[in-house]
Amino acid sequence: MRRMNDFWRKSWISVLGAIFILSSIVYLFKLSLSLGWLTDSLKIGLGLALGAGAALVGLKLLGRLKLAGEVATGLGAAVLYATFAFAGIYYALWDSMTIFICMLALTLTISILSFKMKLRLLMIMALVGGLLSPMLLRPETDQVFTLFLYLLVLNSAFFTVSIRLAWTELKLIGFAGTWLLYLIYFIQMHPVLDHFWSLPFRYAFAAYLFFTLAFFFSSWKSNLKFDGLNLYISFVNALIFGLWAMITLDGIASFGYPLLVMGLLYVLLAVVVYRLTGAFSTSVIVRLIGGILLLLLAFTQFGQGLDVKPLLSVYFWLVVAAGMLGIGQWKHWDGLRGGALAIWLAVGCYWFYTTWDTPWGIWFGVYLPFLNWAALAWELLAAMGFYVSLNGRFAKLSDRDNALLASVLSVLSHLVVGGLLTIQVDNMITYYQLERFIDLDLSLSVAWGIYALLLFVWGAYSRQNLYRTFGSVVLLGVAAKTLLLDLSGSETVYKVIVLFVLGVITFVIAYVNGKWKVPGEGVSKPEEAPSER
Repeated sequence: MRRMNDFWRKSWISVLGAIFILSSIVYLFKLSLSLGWLTDSLKIGLGLALGAGAALVGLKLLGRLKLAGEVATGLGAAVLYATFAFAGIYYALWDSMTIFICMLALTLTISILSFKMKLRLLMIMALVGGLLSPMLLRPETDQVFTLFLYLLVLNSAFFTVSIRLAWTELKLIGFAGTWLLYLIYFIQMHPVLDHFWSLPFRYAFAAYLFFTLAFFFSSWKSNLKFDGLNLYISFVNALIFGLWAMITLDGIASFGYPLLVMGLLYVLLAVVVYRLTGAFSTSVIVRLIGGILLLLLAFTQFGQGLDVKPLLSVYFWLVVAAGMLGIGQWKHWDGLRGGALAIWLAVGCYWFYTTWDTPWGIWFGVYLPFLNWAALAWELLAAMGFYVSLNGRFAKLSDRDNALLASVLSVLSHLVVGGLLTIQVDNMITYYQLERFIDLDLSLSVAWGIYALLLFVWGAYSRQNLYRTFGSVVLLGVAAKTLLLDLSGSETVYKVIVLFVLGVITFVIAYVNGKWKVPGEGVSKPEEAPSER
């Protein structure tokens, strides 16, 4: 990097001068075209003669005046690139294969010459000229495939020299110039975006894939240094492609597909880096986490616009949380388990909010309470919460804090059970059209009475007074709701049945409460013997 800075400090003025000269030549081409001075064939012939002549003069000067020779040779190469761009991109005077062969021959010649003689300035001027020419010569017709071949040859050769000689600026210029050309031609051509695998998306994906692999190969050849500039530019490359994917796929296909491919690619690269270095280094972690995050974002994109999207999201994030929890339990990583709990809590809140308008996910063609996809989501949420409350001990927390966390998780899991009972009773009455026979509010009172009983049973099992208090609050709430609200209106047999059932539930709760012994209860102190006087 220091050598690159020193080089640019000495040579940037020469490069800028060459850019101005090349721009004047390119605009002379365009001016002659608009005024009809010369025929197209004559323009191409003059361009080839001027470029080759300047290159030959530069080669002659290399032995005596190296700087002047590099400038002249680089300028000649840039003029030749401009001529090829004029012949194959601005006007389709040459077919794609002719342009490809000419580009390949010129680029290989420049690359070999620069590599053998260490002509860094020549490479820079040729690359800048090769990228600048299509920017200035913008065609009226679509010659994008020719431009694609043009850039493929240019970037492949210049990246190779950059990697072999550690000339970092070559790959940076190629990267920036290619994406800038994509922007210019996207605006210029107004391409048709009517399907997923459209030409703009294809070219953007090709550029993304090329630069991702090129920067990875550059890191590999740099003594397995997979961090630093190559890593940062790779993520900039991913960001640019992501933005273009959003633009080209908007309203056509889900953005999740490119995210899925990007995520899989970065996870694969993380595995390759780990196998090459044998260390779980920062570069491995960054690629792995980045790939996993992209995969998570990809899966959240699928199902957009579908009524079952909330249900799909709940299942997906529960699988993610369960995976994190399992690995955290296995490796004893508190951070991973804490992340799993955070996801579990967020999913629970999300499901409480969205479940009321989400399809039930009927099994077997008929609605069965507690046996449907929506109910299973509640059940999995509750099961995970109960599991962590019983087994999720964190090493960095004290015994008291672990006990408090377990109690909180257990209470939250019981709230999930309460939500399950509520929504399933509501759905059952709606599906079977039982409103004429069964009152919804009274049925919910019975469900919540059963819920209070479950709280007392759980408290007796876990020997914690917290659930006695929680169950008592629920039971009192059920009593107040039933006696003050649900009994209003006309008398019905169903109200009698509900009151009787609630009475039975209350007696069962009283029985459980009477049998409940917490540590310290039921241990009588021995009576003191009377003192003799």
